[in-house]
This record gives sequence, C-alpha cells and structure tokens, in this order.
Amino acid sequence: MKLNILGCYSATPRTFTNPTSQVLEINNHLFLIDCGEGTQVQLRRHKIKFNRIKHIFISHLHGDHFFGLVGLISTMRLLTRETELHIYAPKGLKEVITLQMKLANSWTNFDLIFHELTSEFSELIFEDKKVEVYTIPLNHRVYTNGFLFKEKPGERKLDMNAVLNANIDIAYYRKLKQGADVINNDGKIINNEAVTFAPDKPKSYAFCSDTAYKEDIVPIIKNVDVLYHESTFLEQHAHLAPKTKHSTAKEAGSIAKQANVGKLLLGHYSTRYDDLNLFKTEAQTLFKNVELADDGKVFEF
Repeated sequence: MKLNILGCYSATPRTFTNPTSQVLEINNHLFLIDCGEGTQVQLRRHKIKFNRIKHIFISHLHGDHFFGLVGLISTMRLLTRETELHIYAPKGLKEVITLQMKLANSWTNFDLIFHELTSEFSELIFEDKKVEVYTIPLNHRVYTNGFLFKEKPGERKLDMNAVLNANIDIAYYRKLKQGADVINNDGKIINNEAVTFAPDKPKSYAFCSDTAYKEDIVPIIKNVDVLYHESTFLEQHAHLAPKTKHSTAKEAGSIAKQANVGKLLLGHYSTRYDDLNLFKTEAQTLFKNVELADDGKVFEF
C-alpha cells in the first residue's frame, strides 16, 4: 500500500502548499482521493500517469477538494483517453462538471460515470475481486464523506516442500490456494493448513477530511492500518473547531486511539501555522504512532 500526498493544506493554495488531494495505490489500483486546485500539476510533478487513474473519490463540494477536477478531466480528453472514468461524489458534482463541459463544448471522448452519494450511513460504493471501498459519514458544513479502502483476503500460499512431500497432484493446487482440503495421489485427505501458509494480512486505509470531532466513525474505521484524519487546528484555536466543523490534532489523536488504528497521519492544516511539528506533539498526547502528511510526501505501508 502506497500513499502519495499531492496536497494536504486547508483553504487557499499557496506557492509552496496545495489543497487536498492524494493518490492511494493498493492492490494494483490507483485511486485519486479529492482533487483540489493544482492536482494535475502535482500528478505531473510526481510522475503519476493520468490513465492509470480509473476511480476518483470526492469527499465534499467545497472548492479546495474538487476545483481541480474539471481541469484534470479536460486534460484527459486532450490526451485522447479512452478508458472510462468513475467519479464517486456527493450529488451535485455531476451537474457542476457537465455544465462546465457543456458551456465549453468540451465533451469527453471517454465514458464519464458519476456515482452520486446521498446516504447518511456508511455504504459500499466500490468492489471488485481485490478491493472494496466504503463511505465514512462525516460532520462538516456540507454533506461530506470520508472513504475506507480495504483489501480483500488473498489466497493461501503453497508450502511447496510440504505439497510435494504430501504427493498432491498439481490439479489440486488451485483448491489449496482457496483454502480447501484435498485428496492426494494415495487417496489420503490432506489438511490444507499442513501444506499452505496463511495469506498476508489484508491492508486498510481510512481517509477522513473534513470533519468536526465525530466518535460515530470509530466502529467503521476500527483497527485500520492507517488513518488520515484532518487536524486543521492546534489547541490554542480549539474554539474555532466546532463553529467551522473541523478538528484539532488532539481530537484526531483521540479518534485514532479509540479506533485502535495502526498509524495516524495528520493533514488539512490551517495555513496560519508555521511549525507542523506542533500538530504531531499535540496528537501524541493521546496516540503515539503519528506521522505528518505534507505535500509531495510518499508513505509505503
């Protein structure tokens, strides 16, 4: 699992920081999460191929989380993209994007498929043989979701020395990988666990931005490997969090602790602060395994 942070600051872009956007690489998928202004430039800068992105997830309809989308779609059109593009976003984004394209007479030459989100409860919005994606309902000034990305359990791995010693026909290898007991060439039942190894533990990633402190999400994100949680404010400005429907670094640490996550990534920092290390220090008063997201930073888990 690999995470490219393209932008992780709140509100307006600056010459040296970008609004929210990140790319999650998980089980051969390349998922774009949010698409703030400047996202396509950041994709270029980090040598991420546009055509590898087939699914885009937009958390909410505040500009710093989607203003880069129509530009990215337009560039994909100019690059003569043919692969369909799926966009999972709150109801209303389809109307915004199609109006822009209509007025510019710039319809795509590839299928642009919108999956409009309206549910106030967590729901499965994407699934294939390897990965599933759920919404995480958040508490912000407009309808907002986070996203939970989960690998499905993989196949068991063959212990080839044990398989050969057990005299198992190659025709049964597939069933062994699927976890079944099999009959060997001598007519004896071979217990699966005696000749296979357990698959790698499935990885999971939860993205939560923007939101006020919301303990309701804890059961949804319980035990995830990595949690990205917004931390717009430090404690000195904690009084601003409820009225703006954002969180503090300490509140992010509290959510991480309650959910028993493996690692907490902080982001969506207010640009009023010069020292990001203060966010980490405050979050670590409640949860120790904290890292700071920053533009251009790449995490491999």
